[in-house]
Amino acid sequence: MIAIPGYTSDGERMIFIITGKVYHEWNGDTEVHVLIAAPDEDTAVRNTLNALANEGYSEADLDQIGLITEIPDEEPHASAYQTAMEGEVAIVKLS
Repeated sequence: MIAIPGYTSDGERMIFIITGKVYHEWNGDTEVHVLIAAPDEDTAVRNTLNALANEGYSEADLDQIGLITEIPDEEPHASAYQTAMEGEVAIVKLS
């Protein structure tokens, strides 16, 4: 089988989860989890930072990145996972 960048060996899209804090000038800081489909970690981080900037966040401190290996059971991550599978960036605000 030929490896296709951005897809698992099962043919599923690779979905990354990136955690960190983002800052609004007028709203303070918020903890976020970002779920995103990407071919590699570098692309996932770059596209996450672009999406956060487009949402009006002035700064972002990203802490961790990981690959989601199972479909989340609980909300809000379950619907965020589906959003990422559809090719959009899903930003989950936690605080």
